Amino acid sequence: MHAGFGKRSEETDRSSTGTAPQADFHRPSPPLICGFIDQMRVDGHGVESICEALREQGLTVAPRTYRSWKAKPVPDRAVSDAAIIDVLRQVKTGGPAGGPLPEILYGRRKMTAWLARNGFPDVSKHTVDRLMRAEGMSGLVRGRKTRTTIAAKDGVRAGDLLNRQFHTSAPNLAWVTDFTYVATWAGFVYVAFAIDLFSRAVVGWSASTVKDVGFVEACLAMALWRRDHIGRPVPDGMIHHSDAGSQYTSIRFTETLILQGLSASIGSVGDAYDNAAAESTIGLYKNEAVAAGSPFRTGPLRTLNDVETLTINYLDWYNNHRLHSLLGNATPEEHEQAYYASPTGPPSGDAANKKTA
Repeated sequence: MHAGFGKRSEETDRSSTGTAPQADFHRPSPPLICGFIDQMRVDGHGVESICEALREQGLTVAPRTYRSWKAKPVPDRAVSDAAIIDVLRQVKTGGPAGGPLPEILYGRRKMTAWLARNGFPDVSKHTVDRLMRAEGMSGLVRGRKTRTTIAAKDGVRAGDLLNRQFHTSAPNLAWVTDFTYVATWAGFVYVAFAIDLFSRAVVGWSASTVKDVGFVEACLAMALWRRDHIGRPVPDGMIHHSDAGSQYTSIRFTETLILQGLSASIGSVGDAYDNAAAESTIGLYKNEAVAAGSPFRTGPLRTLNDVETLTINYLDWYNNHRLHSLLGNATPEEHEQAYYASPTGPPSGDAANKKTA
């Protein structure tokens, strides 16, 4: 309840007419107000003094109103609604500087799953839909994708080893890769991603002001290092799938994949569906992290450094906290931990590659 009260300066505590200031926060529901007053009464405070303190903070509640509420039986639905509304309002204002938490991006179904994991296991999607509408929350509406692929004229084209099969039975059987651009005050910044098809975890990324081969090699290097660093090494022959962009079909990058023991896979030219898994993840990044109003943005994106900071924060949430409907509303990290904790354990490199192929 305490978190619902806003801080106000002395200048605005009283207007020139002597009336109480208007609250700069959403008014809590009667059950929550009653609960707060009840708690303060247990601590020895009187109803009148509590109501006076609330009024000074911008929340006008008369003692007789409180007693009227207490005299009437409160419906169970009103109590449960109040608790959920309190959490939804924390989502709207619980971030840095009073901004929203990342969960503000969730729609009805994913918010229902998130609430079920956070103290409301029996809440229905219909209740969540009703309360989200009442709070003016609708989740994120995805925007259109912009393609950045430019096919090479003299690159080495590997075959398509995935053939649009974007699901695997274990981590590190196949990664999909792609990159996008982010507009900043200093010009375009390009951001590349490597995504594991088993968990949809972003295992590596890189950002640069130039979209050359070194840029995508840095993404691959990070991904390989991170997998080794957390004890989930990549087996020989793992599929590395990309679109037909010149960076990925270049002789230099093809040789890099060979040296790392990876199997190159290239989608068809001009066919977005051949790398749809990577396109989908990039779409989430552009809409959830980069778009204006994102909870991960603290202001304008001025330089490469701003984009790197935004990307680090978003990917930490994406991999460790964001619920993915494809994974049964688990996070990528939870999905991989469940796999490695299973009795069968991780398959050997040869067996894993046969399953993927």
